Amino acid sequence: MNPKSRLCSMGILFIWLFPSWLLAATFRVATYNVENYLDEPTQTRVAKSAEAKARVRDSILALKPDVIALQEIGAISALQELRASLKQEGLDLPYWEHVPGADTNVHVAILSKFPFTARRPRTNDNFLLNGRRFRVSRGFGEVDIQVTANYSFTLITGHLKSKRPVPQADEGEIRLEEAKLLREEIDARFEANPNVNLVVLGDFNDTKDALSTKAVIGRGRHKLLDTRPSERDGDSAADFSPEARKITWTHYYSKEDTYSRIDYILLSPGMTREWIRNEGYVLKIAEWGVASDHRPLLATFESEDK
Repeated sequence: MNPKSRLCSMGILFIWLFPSWLLAATFRVATYNVENYLDEPTQTRVAKSAEAKARVRDSILALKPDVIALQEIGAISALQELRASLKQEGLDLPYWEHVPGADTNVHVAILSKFPFTARRPRTNDNFLLNGRRFRVSRGFGEVDIQVTANYSFTLITGHLKSKRPVPQADEGEIRLEEAKLLREEIDARFEANPNVNLVVLGDFNDTKDALSTKAVIGRGRHKLLDTRPSERDGDSAADFSPEARKITWTHYYSKEDTYSRIDYILLSPGMTREWIRNEGYVLKIAEWGVASDHRPLLATFESEDK
């Protein structure tokens, strides 16, 4: 065998011996509030219909994520049903995390093509507001993800208090206190490693200028970058100005008949260097509302520290 043939054979052997995720050049991270993805009804919520589940799968399959954070997923059995259904349709996300909280109906979860090297779920966070103790309704999910042999990142997902009024306290004040606790965990990651590759994503239930959203984003050198993805038929893909007239809404609120951007993918400065700006978007798909009152969004990254 000549030297060129030998090198070719060695390359083929290397690819055959190592799993494909170790060779990933880029990877895709998404977030999606799947609106009451329950396999069994509860006292306050109905089970997800087969048609709605199918449309959720269609949306996720259209994104082809390597990692996806989910909000409003039901019990572990509901997450496993979704994971198995996606695998049957060609998207295998074998690694998973399901994080419970004070709300016993819906939770946050993470599905991944890549393995987790650490899990730090926060399931019992609480705060004092107007002399009363509150628990965070949904837990915060946090995992370290090994994308390749030489690249990893940390993902934190949350689902903050909705705008629906509650008798116990002002919903905005509750959401702000939850956001402060989420930021507390973000700051802990920066304290451990100022150059951390960090993605913070999920349903924050308010617009970009709200106090709660600003609390999560933070200020100064550890401020997170808002990727602000949009549909692909807005302004030019090269226009990244903050006020670009792009179609960025992620949620329809039927009570007020409004469309808002309340779902986010936020990045640490270290992670921003790997972000591929023109390969992220808010999914535009027919009958999106059958699946959920939210639309999923996605960001793409290079798997090499810059």
